[in-house]
Amino acid sequence: MKADSEQRSGLLYGIGAYGMWGLVPLFWPLLEPAGATEILAHRMVWSLGVVVIWLLALRQWGWVTRLMREPRKLGLIAVAAVTISLNWGFYIWAVNSDRVVEASLGYFINPLVTIAMGVLLLKERLRPAQWTAVLIAFAAVLVLAVGYGQPPWISLVLAFSFATYGLIKKKINLGGLESLAAETAVLFLPALGYLIWLGATGSATFGREGGGHMALLAATGVVTALPLVCFGAAAIRVPLSTLGLLQYLAPVFQFLLGVLYFHEAMPPERWAGFSLVWLALAVLTWDALRNARRTRSEALRLAAAAATAAASAEKRPARERDAGQEQGAAREPSPSPREPAT
Repeated sequence: MKADSEQRSGLLYGIGAYGMWGLVPLFWPLLEPAGATEILAHRMVWSLGVVVIWLLALRQWGWVTRLMREPRKLGLIAVAAVTISLNWGFYIWAVNSDRVVEASLGYFINPLVTIAMGVLLLKERLRPAQWTAVLIAFAAVLVLAVGYGQPPWISLVLAFSFATYGLIKKKINLGGLESLAAETAVLFLPALGYLIWLGATGSATFGREGGGHMALLAATGVVTALPLVCFGAAAIRVPLSTLGLLQYLAPVFQFLLGVLYFHEAMPPERWAGFSLVWLALAVLTWDALRNARRTRSEALRLAAAAATAAASAEKRPARERDAGQEQGAAREPSPSPREPAT
């Protein structure tokens, strides 16, 4: 029952995380004329403030002492912090450069990149359908490269950086809020130093564009921290396969915003490339669902076999006891007949 509750909460966390990521392209243009690097630095600084207040409210500090005793985990957290900052920086720049559709492609191919990393780094073996999906995705990248006149490098950077981040988060196995607090703490001083340098050189937009702009830059802490907390909470509660299916939500929202709201161009070759990506994802999803059903059926079969074996084991002592009683009765000498009186 507890496991089912954890799965449900993880599912809700995942939907919340990817839903917010899907709609965040509406937020970044509001921060102009701030550049992507300045926005990213504000995101790092204000996110730490948000999570510290959150931790103070929940009184969750015991994990800090335990974490400081694990240098390997601290190193992984530092790598995760750099990786997700790279991802956010490119994503913000792509949105504010009118490349929302290309950014959405990165998150569409992210599940396929995750599979490729599993093969290359973890020596995992792929099923035939997974190989088919990877090959279709590779063909899609080639088609899009021809359409763009160059490889879709923004999409590839976003896909590989976020896939790496997800893999590291799985290894860290720390709660969403705690993990985000540790990640933002790692980069807080460099980000704060960069913002101070921008202010000293007169290049900062914070305070120069009015109070509303200042409030929006400060809001980057909440806007970026909340989905990451939800993602971290989902990553330790649901299987990676489920998380992979949920992450389609974000690029779908982004793609629709790019085409319908930002009115970005979609020439035929781009439609062809996206169609191949969607075909690869359809094959991948079909295979994942089929494998999940097969695994569930096998688990039910094993559970039924175990129940039958347990029932047989319970009946066996009773049969053995009855058999023993019968054997004992057979060995007992029968009374001799009385001799007739003479």
